[in-house]
Amino acid sequence: MKNIDWNYGFIVLLSAAFFLPFLGNVHLFDWDEINFAECAREMLVTGNYLRPQINYAPFWEKPPLFIWFQALSMYFFGINEYAARLPNAICGITTLLSIYHLGKKLYDKTFGWLWVLAYIGSLLPHLYFKSGIIDPWFNLFIFLSLIFLIQENKKEKDSSFIIHHSLLIIGGLFSGLAILTKGPVGYLIVALTWAAKTLIYRELSFDKIKQFALFSITALLTASVWFGIEILKNGTWFVQEFITYNIRLAKTEDAGHGGFFGYHFVILFFGCFPASIFALRALLRGYNFLGEKVDFTRWMKMLFWVVLILFSLVQSKIVHYSSLCYLPLTFMSALTLKSFLDDLKVVQWTKTLVAVVGVLLGLILAALPIIGQNIILLKKFAANDAFALGNMDAQVTWTNAQSLIGIFLIATTLVFPIVIKMRGILRGYIFLFLTTALFLQWVLIFDVNNIEAYSQRAALDFYESKQTENCYIRTYGFKSYAHLFYTKMQPPTDKNYANESWLLRGTDVDKPAYFVGKIHDKDPMDSIPTLQFLYQKNGFVFYKRQ
Repeated sequence: MKNIDWNYGFIVLLSAAFFLPFLGNVHLFDWDEINFAECAREMLVTGNYLRPQINYAPFWEKPPLFIWFQALSMYFFGINEYAARLPNAICGITTLLSIYHLGKKLYDKTFGWLWVLAYIGSLLPHLYFKSGIIDPWFNLFIFLSLIFLIQENKKEKDSSFIIHHSLLIIGGLFSGLAILTKGPVGYLIVALTWAAKTLIYRELSFDKIKQFALFSITALLTASVWFGIEILKNGTWFVQEFITYNIRLAKTEDAGHGGFFGYHFVILFFGCFPASIFALRALLRGYNFLGEKVDFTRWMKMLFWVVLILFSLVQSKIVHYSSLCYLPLTFMSALTLKSFLDDLKVVQWTKTLVAVVGVLLGLILAALPIIGQNIILLKKFAANDAFALGNMDAQVTWTNAQSLIGIFLIATTLVFPIVIKMRGILRGYIFLFLTTALFLQWVLIFDVNNIEAYSQRAALDFYESKQTENCYIRTYGFKSYAHLFYTKMQPPTDKNYANESWLLRGTDVDKPAYFVGKIHDKDPMDSIPTLQFLYQKNGFVFYKRQ
């Protein structure tokens, strides 16, 4: 019993307390959350678990592994928001256990906890484990793949041939799982990181090339478990469409998700607060650690910069594209925290920057309820956006008490230096990161529901009202998956169900058809003689075919 590390149990309890509650507190958000949840729902409805579907048609944009996780969750817990997000809560627990174990092996238990605190107490790293998107598992698989590759590259003289190759095989297995989760980029990121590390530090050798070749073969064989079966059963069409989609995503802006080159730099700086503040010091300077420690730090820096540069070059700019940076970034944060502990001193500029950014973010959160109660003042800034103006008409209840959430964050960052001075550096860290994690819980409980009410609630209420009606529902003029999931759409009986022209003008439509558009499409929809206007609400317009 003396050798048992009870910290693993404490981490499970801590992460479960933060990640498991309130997962179903708000509707799933269009697109990504509902996209994957709908694929999982349709798997359960049709019993076709091999090929992802959307609207009961092949969906080639993503492989099925994460969708399988969601389908399994929905099988046990029902088709709902909680079940759709539960796999990522489990991923959160697994991730924190992994980084604690790794940090403890590299340094000590304290460092393991510093890494855990930096992750659980930072904004986006925490929030992603409360979501239903694909990236948390994708990131974990890539990270574990790289970790086993790093273990191989230690080149310990007393390691046997079998141990070396087993590490490569396990690493390749995780890379293959990453491919099955989101696509070839699950291998590409590891390959680019390996190439950057070996070339920059002049470590390339024939043995390393052979090792990476074995790693690559294992990754390919693992991915072929699904890709190969799909090709054997259905031919190459589905896989070809999948590859074409991923190439297009890299070259062009996807559905308007564009942005400037430094987009992800800004996202990581503010989105990973407060860990990002401490990580700056480690990212921009070297540490005189010996052997394994400095090598691992180099790997983490390579991973961080490869991901950041790669997705800065990709034309589509979406927040979660750089989410793999959260792992090396929080590691860099833990390095800085450890150096401050060792030196018994926290550099003043880091405390100042924590306060500045914390106050800024806190003021934004504190202002939300005030803006919500005076939404009419905001409308003049959206005068040219009819849909945004309509969104603002939503009946949402804000109270002054909700401003306390933002004030809490402000107080936390301002009190942080005082806690360090009075209670010590380590307790100061614990105070900062755990109170930030608590702040995030309050945001999810009291603010996100209201924000969702503006953006999509009117449409979701309409969809849910049609769950018991045998009808067709589709959107007009905008892309969405919400009408599929929230109507619990069943497999269609007519082969023309996906043909908008048939639903609008066909003479043999077998059941009622509803169309949901945005307010700026009202005039075009009014001009369609078969459509009968029902009502408009919060920027959405609703029609029924006569």
